[in-house]
Amino acid sequence: MAKQIRVAQISDLHIKSPGKLAYGRVDTAMALEHCIAALNAFAPAVDFVVISGDLADAPSVEEYDHLKCLLATLKLPFAGIPGNHDSREMMRSAFPNAGYAYPSGPLNQKIKVGELDLLLLDSSVPDKPHGKLDAPTLQWLDGMLAASSDRPALLFLHHPPFVTGIWHMDRQNLHNAADLAAIVQRHPRVQHIATGHVHRATLTTFAGRPCTICPVANHAVDLDLDHQRQPSFRIEPPAFHLHTWFAGEGFGNLVTHHVPIGGFDGPHPFFGPDGRLL
Repeated sequence: MAKQIRVAQISDLHIKSPGKLAYGRVDTAMALEHCIAALNAFAPAVDFVVISGDLADAPSVEEYDHLKCLLATLKLPFAGIPGNHDSREMMRSAFPNAGYAYPSGPLNQKIKVGELDLLLLDSSVPDKPHGKLDAPTLQWLDGMLAASSDRPALLFLHHPPFVTGIWHMDRQNLHNAADLAAIVQRHPRVQHIATGHVHRATLTTFAGRPCTICPVANHAVDLDLDHQRQPSFRIEPPAFHLHTWFAGEGFGNLVTHHVPIGGFDGPHPFFGPDGRLL
């Protein structure tokens, strides 16, 4: 069997202060606890976990302290990037040992997991809901990708660089997607662009590469594709993404699995002891 590297992606945690519910209804802390339990129990073991933004909700120091207590039970290495609900300064203070590219400003990170490069991009714009990759981030990304010609790379950012059809989310997506596309097209080692923000599992192509939005462990954005309703959410089955890289010719092959969170009946065999289909 080809060598595998498994990178789990969770997103949009929206952790509140202890005892508080998101939007007065969603227990995001409990949702994260269930997600962490699923990650810890997953077999074969996950190699790394990326949290693609909106770790906190308001945000506040109390929320990040609560988040750190919850993440203390995660038995896997992880890193996070900010979303529009986060504070760069508070995140930097909460996770001071992260390998940020700069001592201030965007919280970009490069993480090596075996033969894979994970490039975490800070698309947050302070005090704004939309995303943008600023000039230093774009320059950093181009330089990181140019530093190797043979290592496959996965890009992670909070804001999707494409239109989903959900009107109130599309107006706050990545506003300079063309700048990102130009860099991706220059570097064939980019195998996947993984995002969050929309709270729904979504797949498309961007700049000729697969591009996904991660599902969430808590509340899903309403799939309103014809602008019928005000911005709304639904409680749908929780899940995370598992990006599995298989070694092979060239840059290998990446497969993304949608993994539901919770207890489900099974597994049950297809075949009986005699080898016959049941």
